[in-house]
Amino acid sequence: MKVLVIGSGGREHAICWKFSKSSKIEKVYCAPGNGGISQMAEIVNIAVSDFEGLSSFVKAKKIDFTFVGHEIPLSLGIVDYFACKGLKILGPSKDASKLEASKIYSKEFMRKYNIPTAEYRSFFNVNDALNFLENWQEFKKIVVKADGLAAGKGVYVCCGREEAKNVVKQMMKDKIVGDAGASVILEEYISGVEFSYLVFTDGISYSIMPVLQDHKRVYDNDKGPNTGGMGAYAPAYFARNEINKKVEDIVCKAIVGINSEKLDYKGVLYVGIIMNGDMPCVLEFNCRFGDPETQAILPLLNTDLLDICESILNRKLLDIEIKWKKGVSVCVVLASGGYPGSFKKGFEIKGLNNIVDPNTIVFHAGTKFVNGKFVTSGGRVLGITSVSDDIKNAITEVYSNVKLVQFENMHYRRDIAQRFLNEK
Repeated sequence: MKVLVIGSGGREHAICWKFSKSSKIEKVYCAPGNGGISQMAEIVNIAVSDFEGLSSFVKAKKIDFTFVGHEIPLSLGIVDYFACKGLKILGPSKDASKLEASKIYSKEFMRKYNIPTAEYRSFFNVNDALNFLENWQEFKKIVVKADGLAAGKGVYVCCGREEAKNVVKQMMKDKIVGDAGASVILEEYISGVEFSYLVFTDGISYSIMPVLQDHKRVYDNDKGPNTGGMGAYAPAYFARNEINKKVEDIVCKAIVGINSEKLDYKGVLYVGIIMNGDMPCVLEFNCRFGDPETQAILPLLNTDLLDICESILNRKLLDIEIKWKKGVSVCVVLASGGYPGSFKKGFEIKGLNNIVDPNTIVFHAGTKFVNGKFVTSGGRVLGITSVSDDIKNAITEVYSNVKLVQFENMHYRRDIAQRFLNEK
């Protein structure tokens, strides 16, 4: 079979890597891909939003199905477009993708289907939002969220009224996250442990993957601004059975809602959870694999990803048994200095050939392959993942391999998965 993966980050590298392991797949293509992906898949220089170009390529190369990794083409309706062309594609429809593409729609969906989430108010006018904040308790934290897609940079935890007002102005007037911040949500701040639950679903049935924990803040000890993710590990065993059961109830309600709203959903549902006491609350839904969660979870997957995709496409997910390794996976992201703010690109990445550990994989996120060398081309540059049967060994192995890599202004967190040891 031939498969096309759409996207260019570490998530897509992990998906291409997993497909390349399948004995049933002859060729993997990736559009537009990155430097690292080019080592295992054929790079296709077509933008993720060029639906005509992508569909024409699929027809010309007789590709069997397309896997959408990136949220932008999903939000723009690539699944609907391909379906009209009679092409197989894995991902939710444009309407279903609003669960991620619009925080306001997602919140209304949660409220309608009794899914626990933080209290919130939606605002479409900057003055209305600022007037609401005038009555907010001065020293009480509040979360400001852009309604639209903002590449992981549209959420701000504000320590009081004035900071929140400034963020609202920056989003709605100054457009710091573009059109994504034209409308916003002001949300109750919940201080609790966060988990990531990824779910395979054919829109009718589902299979929950081992629970992960992501690290969103840029600095150690969860300091600094939010990013797209600085690392992740799985499984997070201290998410006890009683938590997992409550989250499964949330997933059930989400699937019921998807069916009740007649949404066409075939792919991966990401459920971001925060603990409010002993109650898991939904922070957000994403309509695809998480990043960097994918780099941590796919190395633990024993079942052929192709078989899972085919069962989803045929709405027969219950017919397949999905198996996972018993080990622990830890992924550490190496980022450009300055990320998630401004940063410089084009630095040579050295030391990649020094990583020879068979239990460690290097996933490229923001790289280019130029004149025989890898250079930086994004904020998150690499994700280094190590798998071991023990969490301590996995942490030790991943950081020993991280130290083998260098590029100018390289930044990474040094406490990925440390919470596991503290909470265990």
